[in-house]
Amino acid sequence: MTSRELLRWYIDAGVDETISEHPVNRFKAKEAPPPAHGKGLGDATPAPAPAPVSAPGSTNNEIATAVHLAQAAETVDELRLALEAFDGCALKKTATNLVFTDGNPEARILFIGEGPGAEEDRQGLPFVGPSGKLLDAMMASVGLDRTDVLISNIVFWRPPGNRTPTPQETAVCMPFVERLIELVDPKILVALGGPAAKSLLAQTEGVGRLRGKWFSYSTPGLARPIEATALYHPAYLLRSPGQKRVTWMDWLDIKRKLEQA
Repeated sequence: MTSRELLRWYIDAGVDETISEHPVNRFKAKEAPPPAHGKGLGDATPAPAPAPVSAPGSTNNEIATAVHLAQAAETVDELRLALEAFDGCALKKTATNLVFTDGNPEARILFIGEGPGAEEDRQGLPFVGPSGKLLDAMMASVGLDRTDVLISNIVFWRPPGNRTPTPQETAVCMPFVERLIELVDPKILVALGGPAAKSLLAQTEGVGRLRGKWFSYSTPGLARPIEATALYHPAYLLRSPGQKRVTWMDWLDIKRKLEQA
C-alpha cells in the first residue's frame, strides 16, 4: 500500500486527526529518574512515583473545584468564564476550543448532547457539523430554530477521536451542566443520545428504551422540576436513518409539550 492509498484508507475509516504513531498510556505512573552521577545504587534515594492521573482523590478535588466555580456563577456568561478558568478536565489539554452553548439563554427548551466533534472543536460551537445540520432540520420541522432553543453538551471539550466521554470526564463537567440548567430554567430538557440521557436522567437503560418517555429533572437550585425526555442523537440517525420515523413522533410530542407550557 502506498502512502497515498494509506492516507485515503484513513480518511474513509473516519480518522480526522494525527496524534501519535504509537499509543501512549497516560494513566501509567512515570518511572523514577536514574540516580545522580557519583552515587552508587545503594546510596541513591529512589524518587516516589507520581500519583496516576486518574487517582480518585484527584478527581474528587477537581469535582469540588467545579462545584465551587459553577455555583458562584449567576449568569450563563459568568458560567462560561468559570469554565474557561477551570483546568480540572483533562479534555481541555487536547482540545482546540471550549464548546459551551449556542442559541438563546432564555429559551424554553434546552438540548444537551454528548460532546463536541471535530467541527465543533474548530468553531467553538455545539452541533455545527453534519449532526448539527440534521438537528437544525429536525427543529425546523416543528417550527423551531436556534433563536428558540439553547444547545450544549455533557462535556465542553472534544474527546480525542470523538470517543465517548469517560465517567471521570463527565463527572468533573456535570456541576457546570447542572448549573447551566438551573440558570436557563427551561420548560423542557432534552437529552440527545445515550450518554447524555444516562447522565441527566439517572437511568441505566439505553436511549432506545428511554425515548418517548418523560421524566422529572430537579436539582436543589431549581424552583420546580423540569420535564425531561431523550432523543436519538442526530449522529446516530445519520448512521441509522430507519429510526427517523420514531424520532419524528418524539419531536411532535415535544412540540405538544411546548404548546402546553
